[in-house]
Amino acid sequence: MTNVTADSNLAKAETLDSPVSSVQDHFRVKIEEAYAHGHRLCIRGGGSKDWYGAARTGEVLDTRAYRGVVAYDPAELVITARSGTPLAEIEQLLSSHQQMLAFEPPHFGPGATFGGCIATGLAGPRRMSAGAVRDFLLGASILTGRGELLRFGGQVMKNVAGYDVARLMAGSLGTLGLLMDISVKVLPKPPASATLRQEMDACDAVRKLNEWAGRPLPITASSWHAGVLTFRLEGATAALRAACATMGGDTMDDPAAAMYWHLLREQNIAFFQKAPVGAALWRLCVPSTTEPALLRDVDSQLIEWGGSQRWLFAAEDDDSLRRGAVAAGGHATQFRYARTGIDVFTALSAPVAGIHKRLKTAFDPAGVFNHGRMFVGM
Repeated sequence: MTNVTADSNLAKAETLDSPVSSVQDHFRVKIEEAYAHGHRLCIRGGGSKDWYGAARTGEVLDTRAYRGVVAYDPAELVITARSGTPLAEIEQLLSSHQQMLAFEPPHFGPGATFGGCIATGLAGPRRMSAGAVRDFLLGASILTGRGELLRFGGQVMKNVAGYDVARLMAGSLGTLGLLMDISVKVLPKPPASATLRQEMDACDAVRKLNEWAGRPLPITASSWHAGVLTFRLEGATAALRAACATMGGDTMDDPAAAMYWHLLREQNIAFFQKAPVGAALWRLCVPSTTEPALLRDVDSQLIEWGGSQRWLFAAEDDDSLRRGAVAAGGHATQFRYARTGIDVFTALSAPVAGIHKRLKTAFDPAGVFNHGRMFVGM
């Protein structure tokens, strides 16, 4: 399912056998032409997340020709790669050195790219303990809506000079510029892992997760659905043994546990596969202590991130769900299956909307990139 309006041939990777500088020149020419003639461009990598965000139009600007790892020294815990690099290749390289992208990004398809991972800002189950995509973004270079190449941040964790502009790119959905080179912090893989399950209702699960969050327990992922709380512990073997004895539950064998967290990350478990006819998948981010019943029927929810992320299916135009999330101190997003013309993201307050508009004007004054994908008119 895709919202891109463009000739199908444009969605294919362009064949550019020339050096990297020529690929950059090609992108710059495309952008300058669009800026000069009032055209719009739709930035696209592998297309694995085309469905995320609102509808947008424009000629597809395919990033897959701009690929490759620029720099990676495992001892420095930093990798720099081009935006069109397949995400799977980066993860494979890191894994060969027992390292990982700690925010556990979902792929949602075999064509996922590094740039798409950063631009969507989506994180997987480990987000509850490791942090968000933006927390690991050290630096980036972008082409602006005028075709100017700008560089922000650096390739070392100690770089703190100036404004942290690079982090604006995480979750911007390509509305501010075309990501080129990206530097992120990586972490070592944990030496050991254990996944346990306990039967309990949603209210008890939320209470238990918040209780555990206040204790020095190595929990790196959690999910609750249909009366079962599943949680993952990672760290030193001795620490896991002590935590398992303290927390209790039925232990999953390692292959089954690894598969479960992978399928959850990619939204391939049964909950996500059984979408009711005509319903959209909603993602609610709320304070972890929010009572499940305040948002919707408890049994229809899947709860992640220690209680902070809730998934459920509901009508596309269900304003009561969005109002409930805002009242709880969070926000709601129509994550999948939303119709064209529906507001996907929760509306911004006037001051925050003003900041967004000024940023858009500064980076992309003519609205060349991914116009309308995040908010109407931007």
